[in-house]
Amino acid sequence: MTDAVKGPASYFPSIEKKYGRPIAEWKTLIRSSPLTKHMELVSWLQTEHGLGHGHANALVSHTLAEDSGK
Repeated sequence: MTDAVKGPASYFPSIEKKYGRPIAEWKTLIRSSPLTKHMELVSWLQTEHGLGHGHANALVSHTLAEDSGK
């Protein structure tokens, strides 16, 4: 029996399905952006890449947490 994925990663399957890019590609985009603040990155994903707020927020949250070692 596997535990259900929780937190930002729970959005990943629907993000991949809706936007057609693997999560690793989204993380690479976030990491290559000159922006560093959470909400700046969320807004950028929304305006430049058409993501909804929840999906953009989940990607940014997970990527920044991963990068900070949390």
